[in-house]
Amino acid sequence: MRPAVVAKILSLLCAIVSLFMAFPVLWSLADGSSDLFPLLAGMGTGLGLSGLLFAAGFKAKAGDLGVREAFAVVSLSWVLASAIGGIPYLLYGTVPTYTEAFFEAMSGFTTTGATVLTDIQSNPRGILFWRDLTQWLGGMGIIVLSLAVLPFLKVGGMQLYKAEVPSPMPEKITPRVHQTALLLWGVYLLLSLLQASALLLGGMNLFEALTHTFGTMATGGFSPLNGSIGQYGNAYFEWVITLFMFLAGTNFALHFLALRGDLGAWWRNEEFRFYAKLLALAVMVAAAFLFSSGTYGSFSDSIRYGAFQVVSIVTTTGFVTADFGLWPNFLQFLLLLLMFAGGCAGSTVGGIKSMRIMVLGKHVKTELQRLLHPKAIFTVRVGGKVLEREDISSVTAFFVMYVGLFALAALVMAALGLDVLTAIASAAAAIGNIGPALGSVGPSSNYAHIPAAGKWVLSFCMLLGRLEIYTVMMLFLPGTWKR
Repeated sequence: MRPAVVAKILSLLCAIVSLFMAFPVLWSLADGSSDLFPLLAGMGTGLGLSGLLFAAGFKAKAGDLGVREAFAVVSLSWVLASAIGGIPYLLYGTVPTYTEAFFEAMSGFTTTGATVLTDIQSNPRGILFWRDLTQWLGGMGIIVLSLAVLPFLKVGGMQLYKAEVPSPMPEKITPRVHQTALLLWGVYLLLSLLQASALLLGGMNLFEALTHTFGTMATGGFSPLNGSIGQYGNAYFEWVITLFMFLAGTNFALHFLALRGDLGAWWRNEEFRFYAKLLALAVMVAAAFLFSSGTYGSFSDSIRYGAFQVVSIVTTTGFVTADFGLWPNFLQFLLLLLMFAGGCAGSTVGGIKSMRIMVLGKHVKTELQRLLHPKAIFTVRVGGKVLEREDISSVTAFFVMYVGLFALAALVMAALGLDVLTAIASAAAAIGNIGPALGSVGPSSNYAHIPAAGKWVLSFCMLLGRLEIYTVMMLFLPGTWKR
């Protein structure tokens, strides 16, 4: 481990987070609201910390990051971003303690969308803009943004890219990793502009169009409204956001190829086909049960609300248009299962992700075939390519760790006094980066009543889910910190 290199890169990340507070400061100045000082204090604190870290890593030598340094940078960057990002909430009085401030910031940067705010709309627009901007930054990844400027620090970034990009098998779309980062952010920005424009055309004001776009493209789900998207009661807004949630859950490399003219790139991708079919099936099942149970009077309303909520859950966005805690028990359980699914690798979503589910399913199938034909040779193929045993082992290990850590978190939450449904749902929503869940953390409530210890546990689960477990767990191995 080379601490100086870690400190030098963390200084850049702290500076990026801090400087982005300038955007909510503009809203605060425009409104003349009292959140100006909290935002400026947060920015100043972050820049001060950035300076200290840069001084500590000033003598760092040029060269590629090692694996251990990459894991440390990626994990610590999200912790530091949340530590800085929560300062305005605490200083303004949005939340009473730093525990709540850190929880809200971690929920934002990890694109989880779990909130402790009971009256969101009582906060000034500067605070609310920052709250949603944290999600947009965390969606594509602060690390991926920083890769575009890492060459100026004379530090390579491929190990950092591998450690952060949410994909079981990350691939560069250009030979240079900083070019890859710029292209991914370009696609992200373009889709964000398209969604914001569509919402503006539908009559949404600029502030709400931007904040809801941030929450959609990051698949985060923070809204500046107490009632989330459902407060509008507007079908146009719901379908626009449903479409862009679906796009945000798709591998951004496929969007890049499509923008270059290869429109068939989406459907040729086996993972995308799996993701699209899963969503279509789940939407139809949800709509059928909502209509047959009389939850909604027409099939069109059943499709409208069912599609929005299924896409929101599978893409781990967490926007709501209805209290699905009042839906039939079958659909509540279906949504709970879908919380584990996630969208495509290389997207902004959390969860296990379609790629891993596909690999696990094919692996189980080959093992069953092997029992019938012990001497036969079977392979697992994805997209026509044979996967190595190491890839399959990695996916299997991830699944085991994901389920194990989820179960442990749920057990801890139950030990803190939560009922069984809330304990299970809160753990699943946190590690899956979803936000609203079931029980007392459902769409009609929030996480304010969770004990302080529980908020720290769930914050850790959010970090685990956002950084795909391996990156965070590496920090707990003694060998990571040895020279």
